[in-house]
Amino acid sequence: MMPEPTMTQLTLGAPEPAPVRHTTSLLDVRRIYAEPAAAASERGRQVLSRWPDAEVVEVASHWQIPELHGDEANVARWVRIKTEALVLGVKKSLTARPNGRSSDFIAPSTANGCAMACAYCYVPRRKGYSNPITVFTNIEQICGYLTRHVGRQGLKAEPSQTDPHAWVYDIGESSDCSLDATVSDNVRDLVDTFRALPTAKASFATKYVNRDLLGWEPQGRTRIRFSLMPEDVSRVVDIRTSKVSERIAAIDDFVAAGYEVHVNLSPVIVKDAWLDEWRTLLRQLADGTSAASQAQLAAEVIFLTHNDRLHEVNLGWHPKAEELLWRPDLQQPKRSESGGLNVRYRTGEKGRYVAQLLELIEQETPWLRVRYAF
Repeated sequence: MMPEPTMTQLTLGAPEPAPVRHTTSLLDVRRIYAEPAAAASERGRQVLSRWPDAEVVEVASHWQIPELHGDEANVARWVRIKTEALVLGVKKSLTARPNGRSSDFIAPSTANGCAMACAYCYVPRRKGYSNPITVFTNIEQICGYLTRHVGRQGLKAEPSQTDPHAWVYDIGESSDCSLDATVSDNVRDLVDTFRALPTAKASFATKYVNRDLLGWEPQGRTRIRFSLMPEDVSRVVDIRTSKVSERIAAIDDFVAAGYEVHVNLSPVIVKDAWLDEWRTLLRQLADGTSAASQAQLAAEVIFLTHNDRLHEVNLGWHPKAEELLWRPDLQQPKRSESGGLNVRYRTGEKGRYVAQLLELIEQETPWLRVRYAF
């Protein structure tokens, strides 16, 4: 039996050709932290070949990289880490968790973290601080698991708000799949897998327009949820994302390419004149989409939940965002299961905010079905 290649051999040996895909200014990878098994895999070699000049650092676990996770000194390097670092790991626990809101199930992650830097994102709370993209390289196992899990569900007996007929699997809970697709073929493999599963759909939310996905022929088995909020607010809190106007402009093209397209109206941030700003956004959505797109659009409405630990982190790199996100005059605290302190709009007041936005949606975009709002 041939011995496993060493990390040095993997770095210096002839890499596999990288597939041609969309390039992004969000990534200028200088260092790749890799579990040995991940680096040695076919998908790992594909990612390494994308950045042949990057330094490769062997790590025992993608969860335990002190240079990236849990070091408060990293706050000042928040965006730089997201730009220059990448992690390769193996997803060890394969489970599809029941959901019921965005999807019926949360699929096992094929990536974790993001090169974008939305100030309200909950993902950094899990690993701590910058949390750049981690690519899980055992994609064949993940796709095989999902195929078997879908098969065990059988036909969907009753319609639900997630979908009237198909079991919906969120494939992007901890990352942005549109951006992940610029790093590896994991997302394309998932879209290909669900194309062949007539009783299920993949689903993911995105703030990044990647037009490479238009050539993938999903045949209605993948739902993309473009996240939208008023443009002026987005400029402050949606850091390094595609412009909201660009996301709206992409909807018709993705519908024509065979995707089911929904919108996430989230997070809804309450501030002065917030309803006027949402009215403007809804009119932009109406003016920027065709009748065919509007006929199949649906929305999720999610009001902001923030966290005291993320608040402290943001104060170290982007305090302007906290002027919108951290509003003790409007919010109430609730202790989370992990021991942190979450804040959300006060009970009673939040119900009023939700009702006001739903009324506005009915006035401006009566064709836009709201799947759920909270």
